Amino acid sequence: MYLHLGQDYIVPLQTVVCVFDMDTATASRRTHKLLSRLEEEGRIIELYEDLPRAAVLCEDALGETLYLTGLSPQALQRRAEKGYAV
Repeated sequence: MYLHLGQDYIVPLQTVVCVFDMDTATASRRTHKLLSRLEEEGRIIELYEDLPRAAVLCEDALGETLYLTGLSPQALQRRAEKGYAV
């Protein structure tokens, strides 16, 4: 099954490691270090217009990718749980 992240991006659901709420994610030093490292490596994909509401960390054979999306963490959770995934 695949999860639609917005703006025509879908990811395999089994690659999703975690979903961060961007309102609280940068409060943690470890999360801030992760975001900084992924930004330096060019592994962040922006899928929002104004401000990101959630960050979805995915890991596959090619490594980690962070998707910043305008969808809320709750909307992503509903899509994953209730079959709104593609």
